Amino acid sequence: MATHWGARPIGNAQWRFGLWAPDAEEARVEIDGLAMPALAAGQGWWLFEGEAEAGASYRWVIEGTPYPDPAARAQEGDVHGPSKLVDPAAFAWRNDWQGRPWHEAVIYELHIGTFTAEGTFAAAMAELPRLAALGITMIEIMPVAQFEGERGWGYDGVLPYAPHPAYGTPDDLRTLVDAARGHGIGVLMDVVYNHFGPAGNYLAAWCPSFFHPERASPWGAGIAFEAPAVREFFIANALHWIDEYRLDGLRLDAVHAIEDRSPTHFLDELGQRIRAHDRGRPIHLVTEDERNHARYFTTDAPYDGTWNDDWHHAVHCLLTGEDESYYAPFAVDPVADIATALSDGYIEQGQPRKNGDAHPRGEPSAALPRTAFVNFLGNHDQVGNRAQGERLHQLLTDTHAYRVMTALTLLAPFTPMLFMGDEFLTDAPFQFFVDFEGDLAEAVRKGRAQEFARFSSFGGAVPDPVSPETFLASKIGAPTREEQRAHAGFVADMLKLRCKCIIPLLARNPQPLVAVRRVGEDIEAQWSFGPGTLQLRVRLGETESPFEPHPEPVLLLSDAHSPFALSVAVTPE
Repeated sequence: MATHWGARPIGNAQWRFGLWAPDAEEARVEIDGLAMPALAAGQGWWLFEGEAEAGASYRWVIEGTPYPDPAARAQEGDVHGPSKLVDPAAFAWRNDWQGRPWHEAVIYELHIGTFTAEGTFAAAMAELPRLAALGITMIEIMPVAQFEGERGWGYDGVLPYAPHPAYGTPDDLRTLVDAARGHGIGVLMDVVYNHFGPAGNYLAAWCPSFFHPERASPWGAGIAFEAPAVREFFIANALHWIDEYRLDGLRLDAVHAIEDRSPTHFLDELGQRIRAHDRGRPIHLVTEDERNHARYFTTDAPYDGTWNDDWHHAVHCLLTGEDESYYAPFAVDPVADIATALSDGYIEQGQPRKNGDAHPRGEPSAALPRTAFVNFLGNHDQVGNRAQGERLHQLLTDTHAYRVMTALTLLAPFTPMLFMGDEFLTDAPFQFFVDFEGDLAEAVRKGRAQEFARFSSFGGAVPDPVSPETFLASKIGAPTREEQRAHAGFVADMLKLRCKCIIPLLARNPQPLVAVRRVGEDIEAQWSFGPGTLQLRVRLGETESPFEPHPEPVLLLSDAHSPFALSVAVTPE
């Protein structure tokens, strides 16, 4: 029998169970209360084949102690109890789908629990027509792998194959994906391969070989990616989401925290394995990587894009004046940094930076496709990792300046991303929330308070992360005021303009020639796609000279009460 993680249907009511437990002397599979011995298959693998029905309860019993299957497709209840057999082939897909190319990506990051009042996959499905009308082409769902309790951001998952039951069933998630296709929207899933959550991670109890004894991540024990079975656990998980849920791709959380000293790094093998099969639709892979690496995003590399925090930091410092912690180097001259970002993508490319770290980060990025950089004015990290969870628009009085920077983010030839609610200036913050109990709950409270006590601009009193009220306050609601509806209309107009003018140019050439010039508080940028050009003129502060728009702009934003202005001109392909 071939080795694999998890329980798979093999026909005629038969299932094949697999588990890697090299530290165990004995393992059994218990199905509906009946325990049967598994076969030791060598190299630490335990296998069992037996009869069962989809929906049956099962768990592994390792040296007499029962545990949930770490690769369970679903749980009977919480992360501590039995797992449940799920047949992924039983779902009836309705919508044919050839996917969307990456140059068409307009991403909308959402958290299932706070995106709607109900906080479910089914409720999120009802919002798809609104997102399609807005101009969204891909939704990026924050992690849904099952975690402790009912509510959380999702980055504390301990059962990476099982959708969180508070959001719905596996088939509810498939129904959401299927419905998104019907609206022309692709679905990306945020996955966490750098750590497990602190509650319900039973792998550490019966499989210490899964973890590296001399390695730690910021969130717990370091994972032994050098072990083939450990690598397979995560690669099979990626394939699980892409194939069994027919997703359009993945966003990989904090890949800088994946330490692997194998000859072929885990990220390289992951990309190769995913790209090895033609699924009749493009699969998109996006990273979050604070190292500003470039090699993963060349035209022949397996990854499509990466979250570009540099863009956010420069714009945030320009608009707010904040200069603490990681904002410090971006607060020195944010206009110059924005010019660099428009030219090269990354701002920090290995060069020394005033107020920066002693060890500069980043690699040269000017030669990468423009679409490799996912630019945004907010995301769950940048909003939620403030003490009060304020969004950028909630920190500003110059609403026109925010509108100009929104347009610049949506119309520059990079990949734009919106964080849920920002499209209509939601009144809701996005705060940090968990559903832990006892000592762990108290540790999170204290840690969160200590983290922000030393900051003034984004520090201060922290809402209780364990309180249900903190979670409920983060639900984005719906636009109720005219200014909110007006901003949603503005965003829709910008995305229509992108669809009409920018996307056709990117379809021709994602690596245009670029020329960027800064004069005082003004920036002029031109991207030559050959044929076709995109030109931007943007004013980012007070100056005595009048703003000069293009002779025939497709967009002009100016306001007598704000120094910010933007002019956009396009020469068609």
